[in-house]
Amino acid sequence: MILAQNLTKRFGGRAAVDHVSFDIPQGQVVGFLGPNGAGKTTTMRLLTAYLPADEGHAELAGLDVAEQPLAVRRRLGYLPEDNPLWEDLELTEALHFVGRLRGLGDDGLRAARVRAVVKSCGLRREVGSKVGELSKGFRQRLGLAAAIIHDPEILILDEPTSGLDPNQVLEVRGLIGELRARKTMLISTHILPEATATCDRVIIINAGRIVADGAPADLAGDLADQNRLHVELKGPADDIRRALAGLPGAARVEGEEGGSFLLESAAGTDLREEVFHLAVRHSWPILSLRQERLSLEEVFRALTQER
Repeated sequence: MILAQNLTKRFGGRAAVDHVSFDIPQGQVVGFLGPNGAGKTTTMRLLTAYLPADEGHAELAGLDVAEQPLAVRRRLGYLPEDNPLWEDLELTEALHFVGRLRGLGDDGLRAARVRAVVKSCGLRREVGSKVGELSKGFRQRLGLAAAIIHDPEILILDEPTSGLDPNQVLEVRGLIGELRARKTMLISTHILPEATATCDRVIIINAGRIVADGAPADLAGDLADQNRLHVELKGPADDIRRALAGLPGAARVEGEEGGSFLLESAAGTDLREEVFHLAVRHSWPILSLRQERLSLEEVFRALTQER
């Protein structure tokens, strides 16, 4: 549903997007992550026909973005980073205006869609207010409502939870959950737990290039150069530490709070079975045994830190 092939955009000789390629199938929710200036917003603008690409090719729903921009926009809902709104309109007036621009000429159908998006985006309490009077959070919700009013197949959302409080973030997450069964979504965010909670897959971009692409757990496994095992055994702490350190493949043992230990080993070395046999031999009850993967935040830092 979303295809990017070697997309490139230069500003003043600098490549803001440098031969970016990815393919998003129907129904997938993809988080688009990267530090400020990495190229996320520019990539989204290329995909939505907001900017022309200097090189490369993009398609949405099989339509060429460069050759069929109007047809692409009919199939697309886009929430841009700056979320432009009409300040002097009342909230529902603004949505009716966007609906007409989006081809909802039938008054009854448009009114039904306005009611639906007002409800789903949590805007009921602000009906009657001028757009210019809305808080940052409600302006963001209104931008999201405008993006989905024509019920598009594809959503490209640039920082949809920007400016929202924790309760509002949960509401937007719920809305994304409701939409995911029938939409294909590309969502940029700086909130890494949000990507983990809402996205099937994450794409990480840095300095205009894709540096990682996959499920969060898979990225963590691919990047890790060591395995980390949290072990809590009931027995003499010093004896347990020495025994864990003596296991073949053990690289380091650290004590943790509550008498548990962090056991590190080389990537690809799983010591859980060895720890089990060790506990049996010494009659040390196992209170906990947990393998730890890198978090998405750790993956992000490792892939985007300056080198």
